[in-house]
Amino acid sequence: MQAPSVGGVMLPRGNGETVRLSRGASLTDFAEKINANPASLVAVMMNLGEMVTATQSVSDETLQLLADEMNYTVQIVSPEEEDRELLESFDIEFGEDEGDEEDLVVRPPVVTVMGHVDHGKTRLLDAIRKTNVIAGEAGGITQHIGAYQVATEVNEEERKITFIDTPGHEAFTAMRARGARSTDIAILVVAANDGVMPQTVEALNHAKAADVPIVVAVNKIDVEGADPTKVRGQLTEYGLVAEEYGGDTMFVDISAKQGLHIDSLLEAVILTADASLDLRANPHQDAQGIAIESRLDRGRGAVSTVLVQRGTLRVGDTMVVGDAYGRVRAMHDDNGNLVTEAGPSTPVQVLGLTNVPGAGDNFLVVDEDRTARQIAEKRAARERNAAFAKRTRRVSLEDLDKVLKAGEVQQLNLIIKGDASGSVEALESSLLQLDVGEEVDIRVLHRGVGAVTESDIDLAMGSDAIVIGFNVRAAGRAQQMAEREGVDVRYYSVIYQAIEEIEAALKGMLKPEFEEVELGTAEIREVFKSSKLGNIAGVLIRSGEVKRNTKARLLRDGKVVAENLTIEGLRRFKDDVTEIREGFEGGINLGNFNDIKVDDVIATYEMREKPRV
Repeated sequence: MQAPSVGGVMLPRGNGETVRLSRGASLTDFAEKINANPASLVAVMMNLGEMVTATQSVSDETLQLLADEMNYTVQIVSPEEEDRELLESFDIEFGEDEGDEEDLVVRPPVVTVMGHVDHGKTRLLDAIRKTNVIAGEAGGITQHIGAYQVATEVNEEERKITFIDTPGHEAFTAMRARGARSTDIAILVVAANDGVMPQTVEALNHAKAADVPIVVAVNKIDVEGADPTKVRGQLTEYGLVAEEYGGDTMFVDISAKQGLHIDSLLEAVILTADASLDLRANPHQDAQGIAIESRLDRGRGAVSTVLVQRGTLRVGDTMVVGDAYGRVRAMHDDNGNLVTEAGPSTPVQVLGLTNVPGAGDNFLVVDEDRTARQIAEKRAARERNAAFAKRTRRVSLEDLDKVLKAGEVQQLNLIIKGDASGSVEALESSLLQLDVGEEVDIRVLHRGVGAVTESDIDLAMGSDAIVIGFNVRAAGRAQQMAEREGVDVRYYSVIYQAIEEIEAALKGMLKPEFEEVELGTAEIREVFKSSKLGNIAGVLIRSGEVKRNTKARLLRDGKVVAENLTIEGLRRFKDDVTEIREGFEGGINLGNFNDIKVDDVIATYEMREKPRV
């Protein structure tokens, strides 16, 4: 069966066949799949009330609309599946083949610390680091790279543990979820004096969703009011039953501030890993893993902390990390020492990438620089198309004029720059989740790692955007340029402050909302006729107060018979007054409106601006 012709061209009509398309695909991509002319698909979309060009990246909903019209089924390929297909086209397998059984060796567990804000996650990580400072090393840990490895003794054997140092702030939900996906075990920190709090449950759900075992660190046992037993009871409700209560979750009472029982906590992590997980990897294959944190260093360029999950990463290897690639020029461990190789579960800082990858991007080692570049470019193009499709506002022919009118749809444009890719991504995610109604859009025009530059100010000038610097400042002449051109550049070091200020700005862009507030009601007892003023109502004020020059409506037998009236005259006996209160009598003149009768009710009201919450 053929579809109706468009512009004299017969379009192929499907029989429900499935068409696989990537995120942000265009009508040209669709046309290639079904062997049709892209121009004819543009015509179909116009008939459906959608203005779309042939090469424009369109949303999933638009592709679905077109497929339904032509009797096809669209399947949007997930990012993970898309990436797998991309790597398969280069004959690369990611994260599947570990090699033969004899090639596998035991690897350290990878741990993420989670919990409620102010319950001591950061202090616990500091305490663990301090107990593992290398003897004689001046100043201990020399730099923070987002992950580090510690050693502990279990059954007279030295065992290593890798910690991913992700922020515990609740606004970093996206980063924390990614941390859980790359994690073997989660340490849930709960303060003994506070007990289970909302973020405790949120962190617990992240760990459960990632299907990782949990070790509970009951912190602040040295604080007044501490009750570790209460914490155990509360967590039982969420399925974490302590071993002493017959469950399989290890609880360790600690004080991160005093450094109490830190060794016991590390031992609990190792014992949980041995009991619940088979942590082995093949160190003899090409390295694969995940990027934990990335930033732009003025002297060294793009610097990325990666966690090797299988294989061994060596200096000189060619690697692809998300849409970045390059040859490993140098590697540093968490103590700042230069290393030449890193095995499974080892975090290292890598130098030599072309640009800054995102937190959570997968990395892999390939044989040739050319292959790395092609994979990175295809990934970048794919992400760019998906971003364009996501940003595109669907505009139909019917409401095109309305949308283009100034003020109908208001938009706050933002440019976000930060010190690390994870922070930028988390801030963007939090801002895009702000809910201030449908009248205002928030749009992130650009995000990046590093100082605010002149090109950022140029972009802000051309699009009336606000520049947000998170833990970074304007570089070179960018600050003077911003001041000269009047570009609003805001600096933040606390993510909540940024979110609150942007939310306030968004609410300020909203048109004011008004609500009707009833002031008073008056019952007409008598009607007086005046040759000069028309009919005057002799009234008794039944409720509230009636004020001159306020809005009113006339009710007769409970029904509204006149709207948008005005109390033009108000008298008490022979005196003009501005208001009459409940229980008093007076006279009301409604201007040119004279259709009033005895027993009618005059209800007065005013419109007040409604505060936004």
